[in-house]
Formats: sequence, C-alpha cells, structure tokens
Amino acid sequence: MGTPIETMAVIIPTEPIGSIPRPPELIEALANSNPLGLEMLPLYDVAIRDTIAQFEATGSPVITDGEQRKYHNFWTYSVHGLPNTDPDGFTIPFEAGHDRRMPRLVAGPFRYRIYADEYLDAAMRYAQVPVKQAVISPSALSLMYPAEEIPGYPRSRFIDDLLAEHETEIRRCLARGAHKVQIDFTEGRLAIKLDPSGKLLNSFIDLNNLALSRFTPEELTRLGVHTCPGADCDSTHSAEVDYAELLPSLFQLKVHNFYIALAGERDRQRVLKIIRSHMKPDQRIFIGVTAPINPRIETPEEIRDQILEAALYIPVDQLGTTDDCGFSPFCDDTSTSRDTAFAKIRARVLGTALVSKMLSVN
Repeated sequence: MGTPIETMAVIIPTEPIGSIPRPPELIEALANSNPLGLEMLPLYDVAIRDTIAQFEATGSPVITDGEQRKYHNFWTYSVHGLPNTDPDGFTIPFEAGHDRRMPRLVAGPFRYRIYADEYLDAAMRYAQVPVKQAVISPSALSLMYPAEEIPGYPRSRFIDDLLAEHETEIRRCLARGAHKVQIDFTEGRLAIKLDPSGKLLNSFIDLNNLALSRFTPEELTRLGVHTCPGADCDSTHSAEVDYAELLPSLFQLKVHNFYIALAGERDRQRVLKIIRSHMKPDQRIFIGVTAPINPRIETPEEIRDQILEAALYIPVDQLGTTDDCGFSPFCDDTSTSRDTAFAKIRARVLGTALVSKMLSVN
C-alpha cells in the first residue's frame, strides 16, 4: 500500500483534455459544407461562445474551446486538405469495428495548413478564465510519411520540417497566452499494439523529445503530454495494451505535465503503482477521473474517492485531475451529448474541490 496522506494546505489543479461534442447544427453543416468556407465562420462562433459559457458554468478553473473549430479531428486538423496528400494513409482501427484514416504525404515540402493558435485566439475573445490548447504530437504526424521514400523529399528532410512546424505551433500558442499547451500522444499506447517490441514507441519518444529539446525549462512547465487508449464512438483503439509497456517510456519525455487516462482502467491501483515507480520529482500527474466513453455520469463523491486513492501513490503536490480523453475528438462523433460531457466535467471539478478541502488546513 502507499504512504498515509498528510494534511496540508493544497489546491489540486484540474484541467480538461480538449474536445466537447459539437452542437447538432454545426455537425450537420460540417457534413454538407466546406469546413474552411467563410459561410462556416458564424456557426463556429456560435458554437465556441456557447461551449465557453457552458464550460465556465461548470466552475472549471481552466477551459478549452471544446475544439469546435478543429477541422476534421484532433489528429489531422493541421494538415487536413493539404494538396500534397492523398486520403489513403495510416489506418487507426477501433474495437467497435470502424477505423479512422490519416492523409498520406505524396510530395514535399511538409507544412501545416493551420496552426492551433487560431483556435486559441478565437476562444480567448470570450473566455473569462485561463484557456489551454491541445496540439497534435510530431510522432502522430510522422505516420503521414509513407514506407517508401518520396522522390526528392527524403524522410530526414520531412522530419526537419515536421519538428519546425510543431515548434512554430507551440510557440504561437504560448505567445497567444495559452495556460498550457497539451501535446496529444494517443498513438503511444497504439504503438505497443502495432509493434510489441517497443521499437516504434521508442522512436516516437525520441522524436517528441527532439521537439521538446527546443524549449526552455520555463517553457516546458507550460507544456504537457496526454496519453489514452483512444476514444471514438464509445470505443478505444488500444485499451487492451498493458500500461506497464507504455508508462516507463512515457516518463522519459522531457516535459513537466502528464495527462493520463485512468478512470476507464480495470485495475487503477496497479497503474498507480507503475506511475509511482517511474514518475520524476519535477513531473505533475493529472489522472483521468471521468470516462468519456462511459455514458454514466460520475458523482463528485466517486471522483473524490478516486483522487484519494491516487494520493496514496502520487505525492499530493504532484497530483492533478483531468478527463480520460476528449469527449468528441472526431468531429462527427455523436455518441456523447454535450449535456453529458459538461455534467461529467462539473462532477470532476466538484470532486476535486472536495479533496482539496479535505486536505487543506482549516
């Protein structure tokens, strides 16, 4: 078992992951219109304002824009629609039987079509509390490069361009005033499923660390990495992969904040023991306490108990809470309602506050 929890003055931070289900009107419009078209801007604006208002009503001290304007999905928003790509790229299979596909790069150079600071800028016009911004990892986008070398554009040059674009995006978000910039690394657990030897995962870690090495220690305190087994249409792509195969490598990432899906795990204590064994003193661990793919809304008391359990393994001054994943990372996923998403967030906020109050000196 872990060590007893000492009473202290403490506020446990709590943050969302990113996406909130879009309003039905926006989903319908996205299905029938060009997502980059000027006619979409008023619909995006309405969705962003409503999302931020509902987010702030939950009491959440940090919010996102709900990824209302992220074109296509959280993974390919920055490259969707590039003219030097084909749609028949890397396939992400989900246990429900469906899959998602990435674009395949067919020619150089590699450039982003949009940077996430554009979403942040729109959100901060309405938000009254700090706003975080999620961005996709270099390792995820590295899967766009095909197995056979592109003539005239070797993989080494692609990697240089990829790292430069990723750095530019993060720096633009930091300059806009993002509370945190969260790097989505859902492919970490998937990498073990694709290559049980661990070589693919290690290559992902190395690539992401190359990107992180471009930032100062102070900047790294505002960066984080999110890992989960995927969440789409109430299913996952890699939940069967043992966390013991991922977490030791994950904590080698040179970043200070980790957002780790935990609420949906069958044996949370085992995962917490692995976290305790491999986390570093300068790392904060935001544990998932709500399960977006489970329609049942957690109670604040259930979340309180999850946090108290985690505090037996993770020092309280290194502990935070989050959701296991975004609630609609793919824009056409209607398996979760907006009301359910905000109810779960409200429960997370309240449950985290209960623990902060319990652990604080009266």
